[in-house]
This record gives sequence, structure tokens and C-alpha cells, in this order.
Amino acid sequence: MSDLKPLAELTRVRFLRFIREKESIFWVFVFPLLLTMVLGFAFRNRGVAKVKVGVLEGPGAGAVCATLEKAQNVEVERIQDVREAERRFRKGAVDALIHPGEPLELRFDPTRPEGEAARLRLEDALQRAAGRVDRVEIACIEVKETGSRYIDFLLPGILGMNLMGTGIWALGFGLVTDRQRKLLKRLLVTPMRRSAYLFSFVLSRLLFMILEVSLLLAFACWVLEVPMKGSLVTLAMLILVGTLSFTALGMLLASRVQTIEGISGLVNAAMMPMWLCCGVFFSYERFPEFLHPVIQALPLTALNDALRDVMLDGAGLVGQLPEMGVLAAWGVVSYFVALKIFRWA
Repeated sequence: MSDLKPLAELTRVRFLRFIREKESIFWVFVFPLLLTMVLGFAFRNRGVAKVKVGVLEGPGAGAVCATLEKAQNVEVERIQDVREAERRFRKGAVDALIHPGEPLELRFDPTRPEGEAARLRLEDALQRAAGRVDRVEIACIEVKETGSRYIDFLLPGILGMNLMGTGIWALGFGLVTDRQRKLLKRLLVTPMRRSAYLFSFVLSRLLFMILEVSLLLAFACWVLEVPMKGSLVTLAMLILVGTLSFTALGMLLASRVQTIEGISGLVNAAMMPMWLCCGVFFSYERFPEFLHPVIQALPLTALNDALRDVMLDGAGLVGQLPEMGVLAAWGVVSYFVALKIFRWA
């Protein structure tokens, strides 16, 4: 019981210090909500260099693929199964879907940056191949149902990005600030264990995680009508494991750093590649295929994929065990390495 008293007191101190810093409150609670509002209500993006289209196998699919493969800036993917085609469309792996037939059916999402460009480019390629006399009848269907919109794809990515950012940033800067203020030297002479000090950061982070995630999800589901097809318990488990993983990673980054400038560089070096590559704003499948195994091994990719599977596809916990394994591996390794190399002064 005596071992828990320092941990409880340290956690209380972390909580009080956090709520007294207005900047921290803004970045943890206000910024992600503002980002969601802006992207949800006023997302405007124009043009892409290349569009990717999925063509469902069936009568006439070969001719359609042959036509589109000759067009500039169009990448064609033949898909065997209807469910797989719809899943890849929801995930943003393809910009549009073509169902061959009479009429040929072109499905796209006008709210996605690539959606309208894909429609125009594909229509142009098909009409030119037919002699440009509108001999090909195309039924363009704007996909607006919840679960297939760009904001539905985007929200889990924003949630994952926020969990990563606040976990790494808040803990990393907190540790280095204590070290700079010589607070760690004072704690070193107390009977407090090193593990209790580090774990107090984890507990305080979990308290704020509950508030920030609840606020963001409530706004997304009630105002933006983002679907929640999966179990809330499964979603909570994923968020918990993701939070612990990124908190441990932030602990590792700050375990020996002496200055704010130093931790700033390390935090940016760790988070920037994941912001860009892990499927926050667009599918990571757009990167060269040889990079996919590396990207999939990153914790933010695992968290974003799992969140989208649960929220948009209603996947269960068992199906997310590989992603949870990736997150757990990052968290456990980071925590024990940080505990081993942690520097008090």
C-alpha cells in the first residue's frame, strides 16, 4: 500500500499541472475538435496527379481495363469480389469503382479530393475510346451514404493522430521539463521507485484520454454523422492500447534528453513520418508497394487501420489482434527500454 501512495500523489500532481497550462488544454482538447470541424465542414482540395480505379470482374471488364490502361494518369486494379471492392473503396485504396455492364456504372465520392477528378478523367478516357460521340452510356452515382464519405475515412485517422500527438508530446515535454528544473534530482533522494514516477505519467495520460476521445467521438457521431458500426468496448480497447503504446514511446524519447530543443527534435522526427505515411489523410497504399510492410509495422498505421475496421466495418476484437499486437509490442519494448536507460539528471 505504501508503494501506491507516491504513485497516486504523482498522478495527482501531473493532473493539476496539466490543467493549469492553457496551451496544453488547447492542443489536447480544442485543436483536434477544430481540425475535425474544419475538415468535416469545409474540406476543399483540388486535383491529384493520378487516380486509381477498381474494376469489378465480370462481362466487359477486360475491355474496360484495356481502355483505361491506355489513359494517362489512371491506374487500374481488377477486383474479383463485390465486398472486397466496396471495402477498398471505403478505405480510400481506390478513388472510384467501375461495374461493367449496360450501362457501365461508375461509383465515386464527390466529397473526397480524388473523387471528382476520378470521375472526369475516367469519363473522358471512356468517351474518347468510343469515338467521343457519347456512345458509352455511363451512370454516375454520387456516393453520399454514411460510412463511404471522406469524413468517415478521415475521422479515425484524426483520432489516431491525436492519441499519438498528445501521448508522445505531453509525456516527452513533461519529463524533460522536470529534468531541466532539477525536480528529478530531488525525487532521486526519495524512497519513490523509478517505475512509480514513470507510471504516474501513464495514469494521468489515461485520465485525459477519456475526456478528449469522448469529446471528439461525440462531435463526430452526432454532428458529422460518422458511423459507429462496431462495439464501443472493442473501440475502447483499441484506444486504450494505442494510448499506452504512444505514451511509452514518448517516455522512451525523453528518457535521456536534457533540453526542450532536444526533445522537440526527437518528437518531430518520430511523429512526422507517421503523420505522412500512416493513413491519416489518405491511404498508405498509395506509397510504393515495397514500403507497405515498413508502414504497416508503425504503431499509428496499426491504430488507424483498426479504428477504421471497427467504426466503418463493424469488425470485432479478434480480427484486430494483429494490429493490437503491433501496438503492444511498441508499447512494451519502449516502456522497458525507457525504464532501463532513464536518466534522472
